[in-house]
Amino acid sequence: MNAAFAGELRRLRELSGLSYRQLASLSTVSHTQISDLEHARRRPTPDIARALDEALHACGRLTAMLRTPAPQDVEGELEAIELAQRSAASDVSDGTLTRLERAFDETARGYATVPPADLLPRVRRHLRYVEQLLAGRATLGRHRRLLVVGGWLSLLRATLHIDLQQRTAAGAHLSTAAELSGQSGHAEIAAWCLETRAWDRLTRGDFRRAVELSQHAQAIAPADGSAIVQATAQEGRAWARLGDAQATRDALGRVGRMAEHREMPEHPEHHYRYDPAKAHSYAATTLAWAGDPAAEQVARDVITELEAEGARPRRIASARLDLGLALLAGKPRPEEAAQQARVAMRSGRIVPSNWWRVVEVVDGVTASGVPEAGDLREECEALRPADEG
Repeated sequence: MNAAFAGELRRLRELSGLSYRQLASLSTVSHTQISDLEHARRRPTPDIARALDEALHACGRLTAMLRTPAPQDVEGELEAIELAQRSAASDVSDGTLTRLERAFDETARGYATVPPADLLPRVRRHLRYVEQLLAGRATLGRHRRLLVVGGWLSLLRATLHIDLQQRTAAGAHLSTAAELSGQSGHAEIAAWCLETRAWDRLTRGDFRRAVELSQHAQAIAPADGSAIVQATAQEGRAWARLGDAQATRDALGRVGRMAEHREMPEHPEHHYRYDPAKAHSYAATTLAWAGDPAAEQVARDVITELEAEGARPRRIASARLDLGLALLAGKPRPEEAAQQARVAMRSGRIVPSNWWRVVEVVDGVTASGVPEAGDLREECEALRPADEG
């Protein structure tokens, strides 16, 4: 929380063009306190957050960051589902399945904002319950629904393990998700499994394999699903890393055409529902990786859009890294690139598997020789999450 608050305070202060002393003169918070808060050396209090919100005309953004959501009572939720299951006098009831499916959807929507380490226990417990139900009796239709929800939960669990760089666990749960998708005949889950493997390969620098997996995912994905769009975007990213400008543009064009005909889902934050607005974010990343001059403006537009929406902090942090990389190309502006990297790092929203992108920007700033490069690298190393293997 301190790191996220620090990053947001710095962003708001710099957006207002105020120094520490100028902000202190407009509030009841001293300039040394403000400095400590921005460097996460001091824990913010509600009174301090309110005072800074008022001075920065931030409409309560800082205060809202101190309101941590109530912890999810996963055990209580499962007990309620199990009680309803027993009262139905059958091994697996429709009501139980519906509630499990709803629980998965809620968890997948939480992926955008909840740290992976916090979300993982919830997914693990739901999978354990699905395993118990699969050992019982059920009609063919209900058994298939259990396989499907188990497949989705296994896929989400694998994604969280990838985020945390827990490769062995990720591979095991991806295999389980693929097996359950095969048993249930669910092509959308099968395609997402391949797309997720492509993303994992991309983060590890195996770009050629990422292209192959992305194309395989597209080949088996339902045309009206979300996996086909996500896999096409993943292919474009991989081509950008391989330096194939034509293939990159082709993939971006296909993503754009598919996004044009997609309606906004009821819950666009759901990790497995394609949100047409994602096309803009993916374009920023792909163009930045390809070294395209258009990347800078696209990334700035994405940041503006997401900040106005106020619900996608992880994607905002990623867009800042896109902008930082774009600022190092063409006519380099390493000072601004360094600032974007700092804000992204301090947001607390960069998952371990994506930290290599922070390092990439930091390396670019270091190569430029600007004075702040040393401090930036030191901060990067201090905040860098441990590789959990």
